[in-house]
Amino acid sequence: MKKAIILFNLGGPDSLDAVQPFLFNLFNDPAIISLPTILRYPLAKFISKRRAPVAKAIYAEMGGKSPILEETQSQADAIEKTLKHENDEYRCFIVMRCWNPRAAEVVKKVKKFNPDQIILLPLYPQYSNATSGSSIKEWMKICKKEKLNVDTKTICCYPTDKDFILSYANLIKEKINLNKLSETTLVFSAHGLPENKIKQGDPYQWQVENTVNHLVKKLSITNLNYILSYQSRVGPLKWIGPSTETIIKQEAIKQKIIVVVPVAFVSEHSETLVELDIEYKKLAVENGSKDYIRVPAVTVNQDFINSLKSSILKASNGDLFTSSLRCLKKFKKCPRLQNI
Repeated sequence: MKKAIILFNLGGPDSLDAVQPFLFNLFNDPAIISLPTILRYPLAKFISKRRAPVAKAIYAEMGGKSPILEETQSQADAIEKTLKHENDEYRCFIVMRCWNPRAAEVVKKVKKFNPDQIILLPLYPQYSNATSGSSIKEWMKICKKEKLNVDTKTICCYPTDKDFILSYANLIKEKINLNKLSETTLVFSAHGLPENKIKQGDPYQWQVENTVNHLVKKLSITNLNYILSYQSRVGPLKWIGPSTETIIKQEAIKQKIIVVVPVAFVSEHSETLVELDIEYKKLAVENGSKDYIRVPAVTVNQDFINSLKSSILKASNGDLFTSSLRCLKKFKKCPRLQNI
């Protein structure tokens, strides 16, 4: 059987000229700004124009574009390689939510491939309606429009998958000096989300907390001082916290060695390469941190690729939801609960 794996990611501008339209696509997503189109569209225009100069400076630090497409392509290649000995033929297709390649373009390529099954795989370990949910919804809408009627399985999340946890645990151990634990603070940093999204039943924060709990348990390091925080706050709304920026400054003042783990990111992009590596490092140094160390994203770490392979095979064999973590009933935005 021929099986198409659809890898969803946010995307990023491929030039400085693409920064403002990329931001517009981001803020015009109803999953990000929950307003009617007549209000959301002009607001997205306003925000993207206002934020473009700052964002351009960020992408200039990365050579004028985001590396996320190349990073995702490397993951796609690694997934295909690890599945090549399976009986079925698997091919990966990349879909970016806010920049190219967009879903409408990729649906046509998948139709030409003519698969017997489609497996949707968001590259977000923890489910949020604003990320995975938005990408999946757009894909299904375009498939219906293009009459791509193929058996489709969805991998909604994998926040506590054993190989995903193992991949980050090993990367963390490589960066921590066990002889300096009393001087070290491990900061797990995840992308933030407006607090009102959580109150509406989004399971993202709870799933991130579960990831961290499983990671700390897997590390098996006694007397480990660790904190979960959230980065990349945008706009005037109240966001979940504490903020990574606040925690970095707080621990730096204590003259701690700060080890930062991008626990909700599986590839390198502006939030890791600029926000964590440049902006927060500068903040740490200026406030007295003994050292600032950043754990890399899992990207094509073989344990992480094995985690994705496991989820793909489970979905391929008919499992409706591949994650071992089951959301509590209060998280009504969880796709598993919506399908009960």
